[in-house]
Amino acid sequence: MASATHIPSITNTNHITFSQSFPPLKSHPFGQVSLPHRKHDLSPPSHSIIASGSALGITTVTPTRPSTPTTTTTLFNFWREVQGCNNWDNLLDPLHPLLRQEIIRYGEFVTASYKAFDLDPNSKRYLNCKYGKKSMLSEVGMANYGYDVTKYIYATPDINLPITNSSSSSSSSGRWIGYVAVSSDEAVKRLGRRDIVITFRGTVTNQEWISNLMSSLTPAMLDPHNPRPEVKVESGFLSLYTSDESSSKFGLESCREQLLSEVSRLINKYKGESLSISLAGHSMGSALALLLAYDIAELGLNKKNNHKSSSEVPLTVFSFGGPRVGNSEFKQRCEELGVKVLRIANVNDPITKLPGVLFNENFRVLLGPYEFPWSCSCYAHVGVELMLDFFNVQNPSCVHDLDTYIGLLRRPNNVEALTRQRDGVNSLLEKARELMSSHNIKMLSGVLTACNYHDLFNSVSRDILCSWSDELLFGLVLLLL
Repeated sequence: MASATHIPSITNTNHITFSQSFPPLKSHPFGQVSLPHRKHDLSPPSHSIIASGSALGITTVTPTRPSTPTTTTTLFNFWREVQGCNNWDNLLDPLHPLLRQEIIRYGEFVTASYKAFDLDPNSKRYLNCKYGKKSMLSEVGMANYGYDVTKYIYATPDINLPITNSSSSSSSSGRWIGYVAVSSDEAVKRLGRRDIVITFRGTVTNQEWISNLMSSLTPAMLDPHNPRPEVKVESGFLSLYTSDESSSKFGLESCREQLLSEVSRLINKYKGESLSISLAGHSMGSALALLLAYDIAELGLNKKNNHKSSSEVPLTVFSFGGPRVGNSEFKQRCEELGVKVLRIANVNDPITKLPGVLFNENFRVLLGPYEFPWSCSCYAHVGVELMLDFFNVQNPSCVHDLDTYIGLLRRPNNVEALTRQRDGVNSLLEKARELMSSHNIKMLSGVLTACNYHDLFNSVSRDILCSWSDELLFGLVLLLL
């Protein structure tokens, strides 16, 4: 049976964690242990709210708290709170049943993007979706979810590595990375609004892994009328989001152009209805989801203006095991724009600590009124945090696995929630080993040889001081695993 750690005293409610430890069972040849908890946390007050042991239905003794909506509340009447209109106040500790239900549901939308991604080099759909838009959700077991896929999303890494052993005749370097779906008329009656869902899978291909290591900060400058150069994001994520195939006559538009066009079309199509835009992603996908949410809000695409009133379509990001995306100015700007982010993170997941392991929001708090010249380049997490705590001794890579995240949310008291049928798609360790294989190292060395080293070293800036330590730590984590 799972054991729970009692929450700290009510005097420090900003950081309340819960842990699960599982004894080895005969039917499961692995043991579950919890790593030691931090005694002190330097995070800024009110920047994150972390669920206690009772948050996922674990029995603990909890202090008296303000009353929360009853479990009989329906999603039809409560969807704005679930989407974060009040920053999930009083919904995380304990975790409200409707919110848990919706977190799991959006997590399953992300899982669908893994299941539908074709990783068979001999397939004609290699690195694309296995199915057509009309049948995709049905093929992955989500036919009764009440959503219709309207568009597939492709990303073009700004790193070209040859595709080997593939029977695909396409010369495009674009990779299928997710999809856009809209709730049906029948689902609207249950959800209380027309929900536009945009989901992104995490890192799978070699180019995406390399992009993830491009962790210097660069100005986002997504609004041409107000560039805001002080707002900076990780260069690798921005590259995946904005790179296109403009050099090719029939090349793909950038991930950004595809998405902004589709979002604008759907908002215009359903402009007379109550709408929500829900973005969900895992790992790298959560970074792209946050970039898109910021982009939509910065450009004002979610604003609905008519002769009577002006309103905004709620923008909510459900991030599963997501890394930091930008600097503190990026975080501040997202908050000013009303972008709501719920970060579901495992305390033992190293990806959620990257980039900015050393130079992050906690570093600035430690300095107090004093700042180093590069403090503006420190990474910062955005949004409210729901913290999980799980670890598998014999399979350390599970700490970042999306299925494990969802399994623990669905069955917090059941050890079987941490067992799964491994398909190799979500495995951090397997993909890292694949990238570090001798064949891929040779390809990578060829790419680096073709680079102009003078330009490469000239691009080094003070921002990279905040990222090289992360890349070193990331490599050490992979070696330890």
